Amino acid sequence: MQLIKLDATPSTNQYLKQLVLKNLVDDYTVVTTENQTHGRGQMGASWISETGKNLTFSMLIFFENLNASHHVYLNCAVSLALYDTLKDLSVPDLKVKWPNDIMSGNQKLCGILIENILQGNRINKSIIGIGLNVNQVNFGQLQNVSSLQLLLGIPMDLDKILISLINSLKNRLKILSTPKINSLKKQYEQVLFRKNKVSTFASKTETLFTGIIKGLSDDGKLIVYTEDGVLQEFALKEVRLLY
Repeated sequence: MQLIKLDATPSTNQYLKQLVLKNLVDDYTVVTTENQTHGRGQMGASWISETGKNLTFSMLIFFENLNASHHVYLNCAVSLALYDTLKDLSVPDLKVKWPNDIMSGNQKLCGILIENILQGNRINKSIIGIGLNVNQVNFGQLQNVSSLQLLLGIPMDLDKILISLINSLKNRLKILSTPKINSLKKQYEQVLFRKNKVSTFASKTETLFTGIIKGLSDDGKLIVYTEDGVLQEFALKEVRLLY
């Protein structure tokens, strides 16, 4: 494994992507930085992190035979790897908010951005970007956000957590090439945020409705039992979970 540490970069995902284009990196290469100036989350959302306080890194992984339709299992594997590491640290009330935010109670700890490089109908490589709030204690006007230090009451060693996360990612990602791949979605659903609870959602037209999260479809959509008694599937840009 190659570990590249940067003082600052606009985006570790973008930095790693440029190295991939130049064929300068191997499997499981990790790029980490103390200051990510233009971090991105799902749907173009920004990820703001105080310099030197948190973990912002990206990992490259090669796949030999992963069908593009299995992207849902890849997302589950990465989310569960983060869950595993934080559970080992005794972070309370851990859940995964669809598609891949890691929550403690109602507070967000971690965001994930997965960018796949396709070759035909196969995922050839994936760049997995992770932003984990570790030692930041002031989030300004941001609501429902927390960090490991705020939750556990002590400052944490960034390097130790990084190594733990890398090992967890390797362990979970290996399952993608085994017959146990189907188990990833089941385990993900077991820790899904607000599953089987009445929740409020906003549609893509900002119409509010209530429903109950039931799980994931085979292609990674969110299955919701809506207030009118219908099971509906929603893609990422089609619905937002409000509370």
